[in-house]
Amino acid sequence: MTESQKNRIKKKIANIKKALAADKKHWGGFYHDGGGLRYAQPELYIKLHDYTGALRYFNWFDKNFPNDAGTPQFLFEYALILFKTNRIEKAEIKILETHMSNQYLIDYFLNRISIPDINDQSEWEIKSLVRYFDYKKKIIN
Repeated sequence: MTESQKNRIKKKIANIKKALAADKKHWGGFYHDGGGLRYAQPELYIKLHDYTGALRYFNWFDKNFPNDAGTPQFLFEYALILFKTNRIEKAEIKILETHMSNQYLIDYFLNRISIPDINDQSEWEIKSLVRYFDYKKKIIN
């Protein structure tokens, strides 16, 4: 990744932070974030290999959105960050949460299955979600 690409990603992160701060100000000290900006940052931190920055983000997220279950991809990113920062027990819990929210994602990531042809159980447990899952096993190395 070139320096200019890294700078563009850092600028995206800064813009998301500004937008979330404006959202909080608009709603009188509370976050509304109907557009889901709060889910966008982990992927950017992972692209930068900034795992401690991502961990700080997740700590902020847990503080400001304590009842937010997150999307399957978000939970996967959370687990990955916990793994990369050597918080193995917490990472195991997040992997289980990921599997509970979408039973296909982990197997797809590990190349154990292709896109399954099974009836979906819930809104997030859909096989089409797996089609847009950007992570492959190589990011763990």
